[in-house]
Amino acid sequence: VCGKNGAAITCSEKACDHNFHLPCAVEGCCVTQYYLQYRSFCCDHHPEQSAQVVPEANTNCIICMEPVEDQRSYSTMVCPVCKSAWFHRGCIQGTALHAGVGYFKCPLCREVIQFRNEMFHMGIRIPTR
Repeated sequence: VCGKNGAAITCSEKACDHNFHLPCAVEGCCVTQYYLQYRSFCCDHHPEQSAQVVPEANTNCIICMEPVEDQRSYSTMVCPVCKSAWFHRGCIQGTALHAGVGYFKCPLCREVIQFRNEMFHMGIRIPTR
């Protein structure tokens, strides 16, 4: 990602030789899954969201109220349950860090289990506090 030496994180995809530093992962659209095996994926192999929808024109992030991209991407995410709550990766990450695993849910439909599982899979870090 940054081109400097000492990158210790390797992509979990077999036969992929991409390495990156953990702090550089977000810049390079890498995903680190903070559960079970703590796997990391480079920008070429990171997981995609299960919901196959795209945002309507002029859709805003439900958290910061700023516009989201007009397509699903690394930085634009959607709730897999209601498929109406669109948000930036950074915004939902901040929400997860503040809420913790006990209170983290979709900001719109309030679904917990499927939403939380999808966010874990997509590399959103949700603390257990």
